[in-house]
Amino acid sequence: MHHRTLGPFQVSAIGLGCMNLSHAYGTPVSAEQGERVLLSALDAGVTLFDTATLYGFGANETLLGRVLKPHRQKITLASKCGMQGVDVNGDGKLVRVIDGRPASLRKTCEDSLRRLQTDVIDLYYLHRWDKTVPVEESVGALGELVRKGYIRSIGLSEVSAATLRRAHAEHPIAALQTEYSLWTRNPEIAVLDACKELGVAFVAFSPVARGFLCNTLTEVTTLDPKDIRRAMPRFAPDNYAANLQLLPAYLQVAQDVGCTPAQLAIAWLLHRGEHIIPIPGTTSLSHLTEDLEAVNVTIDAATMDRLDALINQKTVVGSRYNVQSNSEVDTENF
Repeated sequence: MHHRTLGPFQVSAIGLGCMNLSHAYGTPVSAEQGERVLLSALDAGVTLFDTATLYGFGANETLLGRVLKPHRQKITLASKCGMQGVDVNGDGKLVRVIDGRPASLRKTCEDSLRRLQTDVIDLYYLHRWDKTVPVEESVGALGELVRKGYIRSIGLSEVSAATLRRAHAEHPIAALQTEYSLWTRNPEIAVLDACKELGVAFVAFSPVARGFLCNTLTEVTTLDPKDIRRAMPRFAPDNYAANLQLLPAYLQVAQDVGCTPAQLAIAWLLHRGEHIIPIPGTTSLSHLTEDLEAVNVTIDAATMDRLDALINQKTVVGSRYNVQSNSEVDTENF
C-alpha cells in the first residue's frame, strides 16, 4: 500500500470509509461481517479508518472500537462531531441534529472516545458547519480538545474554501472531507486548490459515485426503502436512466486501461493530486480487495482528459443533494 500525508500522519493512500457498515444504505451488515471487512482492510495495509458519531447513532464507532482496539497503534483513527442523533421529542427516537456549539462538541467527543475505546482520536472532523455558530467558535472548541489531548488534529467536512480559510486561521486544519468523484466536481472550483495551498489533505468520500461508477447498480427501484440514495436527485429513476447512458463509454476506458470500473474511479482521484486520499466504503470483502488494487493502476494524461470530458458536471443529470440537504452543507459554491 502506498502512503500519503494527512496532517502529522502518513496514511494509506486509500482509506476505508466505514459508514455503510452501520448506516445509510439500508439494513446494516452483521457485526461479524463488519469485523471481517475491518480486519481484512487492516491486513491489506489500510491505516486510515473513517467513522462518525452519526453513523448508526454511535453503532459504527462502537464496532470500530471493539474490532480495532488491539491494533490501535497501527492506524490513524478519524471520527466526526457536530451532527448526531438526539432524542428531540422525548420519545426515545433519535433524530439527526446539526449542533456546533462548543459544549455539544466536547460532550460528543467524550462519548466518541468511550465508544472507540481509545484515549485519543487522531483526526476529529466537524461533520457539518452549524451555520448558527461561527465556524471559528466551533473550531476553537476543537482546538481546546487538541490542547487537552482528546484529539490530535482537526478536520472539516462539506465546507467551502472560504470557510476553510476562516477555520484554518483559528486553528490548523489537517484535512477537509467532501464528496469527490468523476460525477461530483464541486471541489475543483476552489477547495482543492485551497487545500493544496494550505497544506490540508483532501479526503474524498463516495469516490465511486455511491455505486454508479462500479457498474453494479442498474435499477434504482430495487434500492432498500431506507437507502439514502432514494432522496438524491441523481438517483431518481428518470435522471438515473439518463446517467446510465454515460457508462458504456466509461466501461470502454476501464477496459482500455486494464482495470475494473471501480478501480478506474479511485485511480482517477489518486492521479488528481498527491494531497487527495479516497476513502471508498464497502460491505464486501471482494469489493474491498478490488478497491485497494486501484493504487497500482496507472492512467496517462490522455486518458485523464478522456475521462474528464466523459463524466463531469455538465454531463451528469440531477443535483448531488436534495434541497434540504443542500441547505445543510457549505459546498455548493466551493
